[in-house]
Amino acid sequence: HVQLVESGGGSVQAGDSLQLSCSVSGATVSSYCLAWFRRRPQRVREAMARMSVDGVPTYDDSVQGRFTISRDSAKNALILQMNTVNPGDSAMYYCAADTKGPGCTEYEALYDIWGQGTQVTVS
Repeated sequence: HVQLVESGGGSVQAGDSLQLSCSVSGATVSSYCLAWFRRRPQRVREAMARMSVDGVPTYDDSVQGRFTISRDSAKNALILQMNTVNPGDSAMYYCAADTKGPGCTEYEALYDIWGQGTQVTVS
């Protein structure tokens, strides 16, 4: 079965860069729509970036131009490159897969596989 494991979180300063990785097992990284969500304190979980099976990335307006989602086929991992972070980016970041398809949306309820999350704190 498909499993997702996030890594790369930590504490950084505003303006820094950080790279999150989501290791995929039980499938290839290009098998399903994969997305990065985040949950900030007192907020609902929000979709930040997602990549469709055919490799098309989509971003939330709040991170467009600063975050980049990509696949690392050699490592079978989904990557989130976070640049110019600010305190508003502090959150628990989750990797998720929609294994049912066929679309690739921002709707949390459609994602059926989730990682455990990795914490990002920006000060």
